[in-house]
Amino acid sequence: MNRKYSNFLTILLIVVIIAIIGIIGFLGYKYYEAYIIKSSAEEFVNSWDSDNNPDTIGGNTNNTGETSNDMFEGVEEGENTGGSSGPKKYNGFLTAGTIEIPATKLKCPVLDQSEYSPKALETSVVVIYGVGLNQPGNTTIVGHNYRRNGVFFSDNKKLNVGDKIFITDGEGRRLAYTIYDKYETTDNDAEYMTRDTQGAIEVSLSTCTDDSKSRIIILARADV
Repeated sequence: MNRKYSNFLTILLIVVIIAIIGIIGFLGYKYYEAYIIKSSAEEFVNSWDSDNNPDTIGGNTNNTGETSNDMFEGVEEGENTGGSSGPKKYNGFLTAGTIEIPATKLKCPVLDQSEYSPKALETSVVVIYGVGLNQPGNTTIVGHNYRRNGVFFSDNKKLNVGDKIFITDGEGRRLAYTIYDKYETTDNDAEYMTRDTQGAIEVSLSTCTDDSKSRIIILARADV
């Protein structure tokens, strides 16, 4: 009996060890996948910035390798950095511009509204509705919330009123926006998309809450 019990415990231990290794491997792969996605997106944004403004090459990170807020200084509001060579593609999708949020260390392409699809949403954030980036009126950008991995709009829940958003459009024009409202709403609510901005240049960022039952909405207005 003792021998059988011992064998059972040995088998159980092996199963537990295999399960732990499997879980660690799965989580490791997920974090690695998130790292690759974020690195690819940041590389695209840096390339976009370099093409439009060669003077900024090498000035985007501090000596710890982290994004520095200094990279957002010295750029005049509404300045067209020039050098735009027309529409660019990211992983096969047409882009409308780029978005950078220092508070959450987000740097990624904004895919064009014509590309909106489930596959596009797995690739980056996407314009879902509106007049177009950096244009008078409201433009809504939607992105997935992958909860703890920080990809796309996963960290939007950490944003606060007063935080900055920087958007560069397809013409190389870069605008700073200030968040003035943040709230949760239902999936059926589209008022934030269609609201009248009275001629102001605004963006709405939309993503799911962690439990996917509601949406986190971020409203920001251009500093012009």
